[in-house]
Amino acid sequence: MLDKVVIANRGEIALRVQRACREMGIKTVAVHSTADNNLKHVLLADETVCIGPPPSAESYLNMPAIISAAEVTDAVAVHPCYGFLSENADFAERVETSGFIFIGPPASAIRLMGDKVSAIQSMKAAGVPTVPGSDGRSARTRTRTCESAAISVTRSSLRHRVVAVAVACAWCMLRHP
Repeated sequence: MLDKVVIANRGEIALRVQRACREMGIKTVAVHSTADNNLKHVLLADETVCIGPPPSAESYLNMPAIISAAEVTDAVAVHPCYGFLSENADFAERVETSGFIFIGPPASAIRLMGDKVSAIQSMKAAGVPTVPGSDGRSARTRTRTCESAAISVTRSSLRHRVVAVAVACAWCMLRHP
């Protein structure tokens, strides 16, 4: 059983994880930026650790700071909630190699499902039904074609850009189903 979890997020989702932990008798550590020190999830946590300044790149996306928070508070696990680092396979790996439990899918699953083509192929191999005709390759072709159309459109006048991009993308979808 876990006895202390670092919640590597903020706001409402952090409160939901905190509430679930409290119901299960697990202590929580709220990480926060200097701007968030009076938010509800910080005030209600058993412990708090400031992990940096307000820009999320310097706080909530700062992997070493979050792992350090787990170390200094003797937490056993890190819960990323959703957003920020929740779909970052490198973060999941770093948490585990630092000796903590990552509450979420393993890094290998995050990597596999993060790529549409490999995700579709692995689902088909496992016998999971997928959308007929989609193996992911046509989506890449469509994306390249739409990107090319968008690049050429950005050279035209500003007032025609939005309509032209929408038409180009609709054309791509019809041409590459």
